[in-house]
Amino acid sequence: MDRQSSQPTLQTIAVVGLGTMGTGIAEVLARAGREVIGIDVSESAARRAAASLASATARSVTRERLTEQERADVLARFRTFTDLAAAAEADLVIEVVPESYEVKQQVFRELDAIVRPDTILATGTNALSVTRLAAESQRPERVLGLHFFNPAPAMKLVEIVSCVLTAPPAVDAVTELARDLGKEPVAVGDRPGFVADGLLFGYLNQAAAMYEAKYASREDIDAAMRLGCGLPMGPLALLDLIGVDTARTVLEAMYVSSGDRLHAPAPILGQLAEAGLTGQKSGRGFYTYEAAGSSTVVRDLQTPPDGSLLGSGRPVSSVGVAGSGTMASGIAQVFAQAGYDVVLAARSQKKADAAKAAIGKSLGRAVSKGRLTQEAADVTLGRITPAGSLDAFAEVDLAVEAVAEDLAVKQELFATLDKVCKPGAVLATTTSSLPVIAVARVTSRPQDVIGMHFFNPAPAMKLVEVVRTVLTADDVHATVREICVKVRKHPVDCGDRAGFIVNALLFPYLNNAIKMVEQHYAGIDEIDAAMKLGGGYPMGPFELLDVVGLDVSLAIEKVLHKEFRDPGLAPSPLLEHLVAAGCLGRKTGRGFREYARR
Repeated sequence: MDRQSSQPTLQTIAVVGLGTMGTGIAEVLARAGREVIGIDVSESAARRAAASLASATARSVTRERLTEQERADVLARFRTFTDLAAAAEADLVIEVVPESYEVKQQVFRELDAIVRPDTILATGTNALSVTRLAAESQRPERVLGLHFFNPAPAMKLVEIVSCVLTAPPAVDAVTELARDLGKEPVAVGDRPGFVADGLLFGYLNQAAAMYEAKYASREDIDAAMRLGCGLPMGPLALLDLIGVDTARTVLEAMYVSSGDRLHAPAPILGQLAEAGLTGQKSGRGFYTYEAAGSSTVVRDLQTPPDGSLLGSGRPVSSVGVAGSGTMASGIAQVFAQAGYDVVLAARSQKKADAAKAAIGKSLGRAVSKGRLTQEAADVTLGRITPAGSLDAFAEVDLAVEAVAEDLAVKQELFATLDKVCKPGAVLATTTSSLPVIAVARVTSRPQDVIGMHFFNPAPAMKLVEVVRTVLTADDVHATVREICVKVRKHPVDCGDRAGFIVNALLFPYLNNAIKMVEQHYAGIDEIDAAMKLGGGYPMGPFELLDVVGLDVSLAIEKVLHKEFRDPGLAPSPLLEHLVAAGCLGRKTGRGFREYARR
């Protein structure tokens, strides 16, 4: 009796479907000491799964993470079959067959006649209704969702999905199993996409639509989200990894449930799927790959031409930066470190001097961390001239404004730059949400005006969104792209519309996370954990909202809603209420979470 009580509750586990996900789940279970019954109708899939486990464990031996005996034990615990009858002895069955109600229902019907009455049946779906699958089972109380993330051995998140029919003991047993596997279980209710994919796929869909509209190249969309948000992959590359057909299926299920246009699959997803261009697995999707199953991208007809084809830019040796806040001083530091003479102009000499002093402290921190020599810091600081008036911009070749995100303020500043700056000077705005053309039109030279959206903190963040208006001259565009490379930033091109690339994709995702909380579907901690562990995001959406500032977030969401007129982009009432209450995030000590006052 004592020996039996020390055994895990779920010791023998069947995995039905030995594709990439099923094979990964089987590996996780076998390594954790479970007896694993792998089942696939395809003998070749079963052989590949066994070979994959053999290869993965061999690498672990080479890296001294397993001994040869431990490897032999893991391999002995994994047996493969082609008949569902092999699941008869299982305590838990996890199905990861194709995302089709018909296929999954057939599997569940057959399992009903095979497994013990107390065996738990788990579906690995990320798009279909667990409730619907459970309702058609003979014992719906033992059916739940167990959603691993790919690659299962590496990803920590497991979403445990219960419905109104699920018995709590089944949820408890599977939750205990997930923890024993070294995973982080998050309990969620039954809705398409659950938490992580529910937020992720809406964002991926919008990225596909952005590319389809030819607003930006696939390379620039992906680079923008990697460098601007710290994501491990760009959205279009991720769609190719997931499978374009799989993404389309998930989005269709989400749209049927939500009716939200943001979930209506972008037409290009259907076109690619129907053409068999499903991503890495077929060798071509949004990108072209060396071969089917390869992750190595090769050039194709959609690959952008070399930047040298843009033509020559204007010569730039001196730069003016207008503003005295964190962004302005960060941009001034970036230019000075790259060897440019910089005039840093504020509303008063005192403010300009303070901004230069802030740069000095920033450089000092870099010296203390060994990233910069003291001599280089001194030279950089010496290139910056503080000024109390924009009149000091008379001879600069490039003027960059980094003042308040207020259209009237920016228009007034650009009207002044138009009078002060010499003919041929490039005038750039760092706006993140306002129309660049609206500031260009207050000048007599709109052809010289362009958007140059740096990300905060400017010295650290590699991305710059280069925003052309319909009036921006070609050589002005070429100038800014050349300068971005010289100051070691990665430029991405986009048109003059609200949010550009990053904010247009980021803030609807953040807004949808807030709506999940409003609807009592999941809590902020569960959602943050799901996106960090399941999506590889550096911060959860509520952590990020509190850092950005809820007032800033609301302003951007209002601009997006006004521009695109999509009901799904309407700011969440909860966000509006928090802003009205003065709960703006970390800067006020309270946003979605409370913070200790410094």
